[in-house]
Amino acid sequence: MKTIIEPFRIKTVEPIRMTTIDERRRLLEEAHYNLFNLRAKHVLIDLLTDSGTSAMSQEQWANIMRGDESYAGSRSFYELEAQVKAIFGYEHLIPTHQGRAAERILFSIVLKEGDVVPNNNHFDTTRANIEYQKAEALDLVIDEGKIPSLEHPFKGNLDTDKLEAAIQEHGKDHIPMIMITVTNNSGGGQPVSMANIKAVSKICKREGIPLFLDACRFAENAFFIKEREAGYADKTPLAVAKEMFSYADGCTMSAKKDGLANIGGFIAMNNEDWAAEARNILILTEGFPTYGGLAGRDLAAIAQGLAEVLDEDYLRYRIASTAYLGDRLAEMGVPTVRPAGGHAVFIDGRAMLEHIPPEQLPAQALSCALYEHGGIRSVEIGTVMFGKTDPISGKELPHSMDLVRLAIPRRVYTQSHIDFVIEVIKDLNDNKEKIHGLAFTYQAPFLRHFTAKFRPVP
Repeated sequence: MKTIIEPFRIKTVEPIRMTTIDERRRLLEEAHYNLFNLRAKHVLIDLLTDSGTSAMSQEQWANIMRGDESYAGSRSFYELEAQVKAIFGYEHLIPTHQGRAAERILFSIVLKEGDVVPNNNHFDTTRANIEYQKAEALDLVIDEGKIPSLEHPFKGNLDTDKLEAAIQEHGKDHIPMIMITVTNNSGGGQPVSMANIKAVSKICKREGIPLFLDACRFAENAFFIKEREAGYADKTPLAVAKEMFSYADGCTMSAKKDGLANIGGFIAMNNEDWAAEARNILILTEGFPTYGGLAGRDLAAIAQGLAEVLDEDYLRYRIASTAYLGDRLAEMGVPTVRPAGGHAVFIDGRAMLEHIPPEQLPAQALSCALYEHGGIRSVEIGTVMFGKTDPISGKELPHSMDLVRLAIPRRVYTQSHIDFVIEVIKDLNDNKEKIHGLAFTYQAPFLRHFTAKFRPVP
């Protein structure tokens, strides 16, 4: 059958409201053309992020009621610990309130000034937490991953030749860890092959450098391997995931993605010394090691979510529904990162709005146009998020790509919602010459995209 059906029934609904185009123009101006500043009640379809926006299942809600709120030794922690060990296989679990807290704790104990952390692509909070330690976040994705229109099954792969060269250049003593982000979010939600994970692991073992996975979307990556890589078609997503993690020494995880929860994250690892240091910082900043800044009910919801996310029917629906959006846009001639990723479709804003120069932030301009025209909130992944301002000239230094991410919350929207998104984008593409660029009026020193302010460029 060609029709994609959701492998669930809907029990609870939340009303959404369409605003008028005049309202949205006013709201955009009041938000200084930064969609993070909009109130959620003014958004019709919210594709800003897939983080923490999932609809939880009846079993997760049941676990919410069963959560053990004991300060120390909570039963819910041990349920989560057992689930993490069953999937990830690591000895030590350090819960945190979300993924960036896991990153901050890990990097604060591992990194020192002048260190380098290679990755396929660091996402925004990962990069910021590395740079906060005065270390360098080095992106080494394969060249195919830098060409949005190119079809390639594993555009998230880390380039092993570039990794070897980086180790030679910086020296392994200045590379305390290597990371792989699965799937590769800032590169278009693209998967990493098992062969690539194994090859990077081999280099790490030879050099004595720990390998960590940024595992936010590990289940989606496992399903891509099952679907696209020889030798894995008959394996379950759980078996594929377990093999992925077997080649690494630990991971950071935002449970707000493939944990199907609204809050939470963790560090999991085998290094006992690092784990002890992480728990000391956890106690100082997050909470006792068996709750780590989370309520027991949230620990319980994550444990259930980690089990549900590896369900093959769910993953088949998840990947197919995202591909549906990507394929329809491609058929209309809208330039996107191909093939579609697991959690999002990425529009190539620079290619779509060729009349807007990169320094006038075409992807941010397209994001604002999407909201103004249809009440759809998306997010820029490009110069606003990753670019820099030249400290001498004050000019904007464009990023390598300017993408608009349409991140699809898990189990939230139906196909008719996505069809509406397609209609809005088609209308914008047919009238794209009417979209104008933007310029910064304010930016923060770190993670500037969250609080930046803009003005239209005439």
